[in-house]
Amino acid sequence: MDELLGHALHSATRDAAVVYADARVVAPYALEYLAVRNGTASALTSTVRSAVGVRVRTARAWGFGTASATTKAAARAAAERAVRAARAADRSAFGPLTVTDEKGPTNGRYSTKLRTDPFSVPLATKLRLLLDAEKALHVRPEVKSGRASYCAWKEEKWFASTEGTRYRSTIVHVGAGVEATATSGAEVQRRSGPTSFGGDFRQAGFEYIRSLDLPGIAPNVGREAVALLKAPACPTGTMPIVLASDQCALQVHESVGHATELDRILGTEAGYAGTSFVAPEDVGTRVYGSPQMQISADATEPGGLGTFGWDDDGVAARRLPLIERGRLTGLLTSRETAAKLGWERSGGTMRAEGAYRFPLIRMTNIDLAAGDRSFDELLDGISEGLYFQTNRSWSIDDKRLNFQFGTEVGRRIRHGELGGLVRNPIYAGMTPEFWQSMDAVGDATTWHLWGVPNCGKGQPSQVARVGHGAPAARFQHVKVWAG
Repeated sequence: MDELLGHALHSATRDAAVVYADARVVAPYALEYLAVRNGTASALTSTVRSAVGVRVRTARAWGFGTASATTKAAARAAAERAVRAARAADRSAFGPLTVTDEKGPTNGRYSTKLRTDPFSVPLATKLRLLLDAEKALHVRPEVKSGRASYCAWKEEKWFASTEGTRYRSTIVHVGAGVEATATSGAEVQRRSGPTSFGGDFRQAGFEYIRSLDLPGIAPNVGREAVALLKAPACPTGTMPIVLASDQCALQVHESVGHATELDRILGTEAGYAGTSFVAPEDVGTRVYGSPQMQISADATEPGGLGTFGWDDDGVAARRLPLIERGRLTGLLTSRETAAKLGWERSGGTMRAEGAYRFPLIRMTNIDLAAGDRSFDELLDGISEGLYFQTNRSWSIDDKRLNFQFGTEVGRRIRHGELGGLVRNPIYAGMTPEFWQSMDAVGDATTWHLWGVPNCGKGQPSQVARVGHGAPAARFQHVKVWAG
């Protein structure tokens, strides 16, 4: 692989216009996805692919080329495509292209810490686990559909640049979950565990799947789906709410993580994923939330889906404060975008889906720090309010400002006590006002590191896996209603 990387860089730099080049080889990129529905395997997918990607920079523009083979001929072809693309872009560029001056390792190595390689576990073992979990969802006749799913990824990557940066990484991600759908007449309710959209995910081995205990949590998931059928509709009004850890994590993802991506802020994502209400000059001045709001981007966090050794700019993983005591203090950046602001260091957040995509600014592990309130203390003092858990739907505008989220579960809060279920709960708000209304943050007992496996961005579209650590949290004066 070192020889292949060297050949790619040599091929790219034969053109005098090229001032920088890097090459990535991913071999293999492996994906395994299994699902069981109503006692039968409904998905058995195993994909393994390899590719080489070459990125070059002239004085004014980037170029990228890729090939779906790991041979010298493929590397040379990818490099030639990258040079042609850069030369074409150079002619219409607005001005010089600069990057921060940061050197990566000359022989870096990063590997996921795991006890059991998920790809070494027999298929029959995985299917047996899913079959048992799905069967356990059917606690009542009203549960008409059950589903259990499992996914694992493995990426073996080699990276080298003309600046002398070289590293190799092996990253393994796994996740699983269950879902029950209950019906009664025209009413349909869904309940998921440990959370929605496939469950929970972690950078780990198959031992994490066993720790989720899907057969053990499934009966309660089924019971709650049935109970929601007869639950009263969510009340309408403005009231205090408490978000569970999983819903708080999604709130962070949509209204903080994406809003602080500097490519969105500068407008280069506007055509596909939208921009942001945040401006570069807001750093250090904008009050984003209440003084209880402490958010960081941490690519060094053990077990996170956004954890790695070095990004695809060759920049070392780091922990970057984004919001401190409610004030915006940082942004998610690359070497190029950081240089545009005159900053000396990149945030180290450039990542690509495999070697066949150009790297983009992506979230790492965007975490809301735990506070000092127990869960009972979050409820304390609420005479009439609602508790929201497990996302069902989301909508947020192109500037990440106005949002509306629905959850699978709502519960009444009355006189500081958690009460009965309400169905189809929805809450809405504006990002700064909402976060400024956060007056209490749950302690470490309410905090959990969640994995999000399906964050989409870019043209052509790329899917990234990111992490979010979040506690439960309380917000005042929030609009709620039934969907």
